[in-house]
Amino acid sequence: MSFSDLFDSGFKKRNEDHFASIVRVAMDDGIITDDEKAFLDRLAKNLDISEGDYKIILEDYKSHPINPPYDYERRLERLYDLARMVYVDHIKGDSEEVLLTKIAVGLGFHPENVKYIVDKALTLVNNKVDLDTFIHEIKNMNK
Repeated sequence: MSFSDLFDSGFKKRNEDHFASIVRVAMDDGIITDDEKAFLDRLAKNLDISEGDYKIILEDYKSHPINPPYDYERRLERLYDLARMVYVDHIKGDSEEVLLTKIAVGLGFHPENVKYIVDKALTLVNNKVDLDTFIHEIKNMNK
């Protein structure tokens, strides 16, 4: 196996784990709505998740760990995806927000301010900001 093969499989695994985290948020209420399904379909395509892997992850999403990215911007990108999933589900303040908070801690956000970050993330997503605006606003929360 070449070095590039190792990198590719690691990258693929991180994408699958990220996708599984989002499926976990979608499945928290036990069902995937049509809006959630459409979002998952788009995200799977963007993350290069094959149809076969997609089906496997849907059946066994809890077996994938939440692998926090080392880079802060990548963490924010994942938070953006997860917050959009909660928004699509139209259940703010319910168990999905609690789960989003837990996943955000798993992504590497500090437990002391994660609730504030999640609230801000959900507000930004509710305001339909794009990814660049989301990252900018989250980074500048404390300034």
